[in-house]
Amino acid sequence: MTDNLSDLQTGLGLIKMANGAVSKLFQLPPEDLAALQFEMIKRSFRYHFDNNEFYQDVARCADFTPDQLNTEADLLRLPLIPVSAYKGADSHRLLTVPLTEVEHEMRSTGTSGVPSVARRCRDTVDGGVLSVFGMYREFLGISKGAGLYLCPSTEEIPEMGMIKALNMLAGLLDTHRFMVRNEQMVPEDAVAQLRDWDSFTRHIIGPPFLIHRFISYLKATNTRIQLDPGSQIITLGGWKRFTGAMISRVEFNQECREWLGVEPRNIRDIYALVESNIVAIEDEHGIKHVTPTARISVRDPENLGQEVPMGKPGQLAIYDPTNFTVPGFLLTEDIVTLEPRREGDPRAGQRMKYLMRAPTSSEFGCCAVNLEKKMDSEPA
Repeated sequence: MTDNLSDLQTGLGLIKMANGAVSKLFQLPPEDLAALQFEMIKRSFRYHFDNNEFYQDVARCADFTPDQLNTEADLLRLPLIPVSAYKGADSHRLLTVPLTEVEHEMRSTGTSGVPSVARRCRDTVDGGVLSVFGMYREFLGISKGAGLYLCPSTEEIPEMGMIKALNMLAGLLDTHRFMVRNEQMVPEDAVAQLRDWDSFTRHIIGPPFLIHRFISYLKATNTRIQLDPGSQIITLGGWKRFTGAMISRVEFNQECREWLGVEPRNIRDIYALVESNIVAIEDEHGIKHVTPTARISVRDPENLGQEVPMGKPGQLAIYDPTNFTVPGFLLTEDIVTLEPRREGDPRAGQRMKYLMRAPTSSEFGCCAVNLEKKMDSEPA
């Protein structure tokens, strides 16, 4: 029994070490990174198969066991958990660890009003923190400055995944302030705060709809703010509003340049979801790079056992070996494309473009649209 446990710990140790080496992984030859990802996925699959009765039943029903995962092509047969399984009172059945080992819960609630509950044990929290901070450093490079958060604080909504992820940036800043309180934002206060911080490099952080609202106020009052050469606008939460209308990214970039003095290369959007440790962050060319400790697969929505060609829209599947709490093999409801490596791009790994929610999805958004719904229901 001791030898088996030792072998298990050694096998998972590779994954734990990889979480702290995000920048180094991006520097690997692409074929070496792909081989490392495949090895981590193999070890993760065996761990969950051996320790999760629910997932073992799912795998056996799919006639697929760890001994059959031998080549890259076999990944298409690896059983995926639909993201809808995280909703409802029985989501605890997904757990590989005892409920007593769950350290943290995050939630994401969209237009349906039914929350997804993502539970994380200590090892999964450790991995998520290391890899997310590694991605922030790799693509945002922030280590100082002031952060104007156009969103509520985690004090107000501690369980909201979007706010939790954005709040992690605060630890890299000299100072920060959340401008949404009691589900209301006063844009005059945000302008005053930016002007008070003129000795800092000022960053604006939040979901697109709230930054869009702030810019609409600047336009309505003919107020232009010239932020600093190193200022960034960092968005997370999706570009679709609760009304169903889309915020144009092209117009958003143009307005950020005109009213805030921030060039498009310094506007960075982040894709993330509470059910996984992966994030995808834009580089200076607007290309989203996927966390190198995980891998994505873009599936044909009409035949989920097949991938679509590079650049073609499909349904996003995630292989996240850094999740020790539940099997990190997830079928999302998001439509994306897998993007080719740009000539001259020094980073290995995968690139993706988010397009929309799948037409079959029961809701078209998560934290941001639910937050917008709440804010719009409050008196001005």
